[in-house]
Amino acid sequence: MPQPLGAITRGTTGHNRLRRSDRWLVHEPRVRHVLQTAADPLVVDLGYGALPVTTLELAHRLREVRTDVRVVGLEIDPERVRTGQAAVRGGAAPGVEFALGGFELAGRRPVLVRAFNVLRQYPVETVPDAWAAMQRGVAPGGLILDGTCDELGRRCCWILLDTATPLSLTLACDPFAIDTPSDLAERLPKVLIHRNVAGEPIHTLLSAADHAWARVAGHGVFGPRARWRAMVEMLAAEGFPVSAPRRSLRDGILTVPWAAVAPVAG
Repeated sequence: MPQPLGAITRGTTGHNRLRRSDRWLVHEPRVRHVLQTAADPLVVDLGYGALPVTTLELAHRLREVRTDVRVVGLEIDPERVRTGQAAVRGGAAPGVEFALGGFELAGRRPVLVRAFNVLRQYPVETVPDAWAAMQRGVAPGGLILDGTCDELGRRCCWILLDTATPLSLTLACDPFAIDTPSDLAERLPKVLIHRNVAGEPIHTLLSAADHAWARVAGHGVFGPRARWRAMVEMLAAEGFPVSAPRRSLRDGILTVPWAAVAPVAG
């Protein structure tokens, strides 16, 4: 087995912390297609933390897309692996296992990798190599989710990648838990967290979202979710390539192509 690639991180986790990204994965068309057409629907939850709860929750939710999905939780800390293995001992969670591994994915060939609150704890200059390692490891046509969230999972951001390049950035929140959309800036993925400055595309997007949020304040009488939807519609009308799920959601969701927020070179 390859030597685990990476470093032990804090391991903070909690029940339902990643529920917003889980819900998004279940309904995202590219993710659904990859899972539904895979000969082996293997998913890796990389760096699940001190407890295996979010890995178990991911497996449960992804079974809405593919009932025979297999989920492997990988951790670089042997003690965390033992904790995960104890949780599924005796068939307590069919289709879920835990193993030692890092960005090299322990030699597995998953069609989907979730790495949440992992790279946030690494130096920004290490992100390209970590992405490349995961991209080499996933199955052809596979996808990777690199994300960050707060301790309660109310403010989240993630990047979806394929085997060649980042595809999109998604901002997700409980609209009741923000004052302005730019509150999510503190949870941007590592590759963007230091780019929220004037002249950078992510700063332009968040500033425009704040302005739109203020202009649609009247929608607040119908609740923060209605105000969020109105904000996204205003951004789209202003020419930003934003998209949001058509179905009614409890989450505030905004997705843009990676090209719309990719850091300026230099």
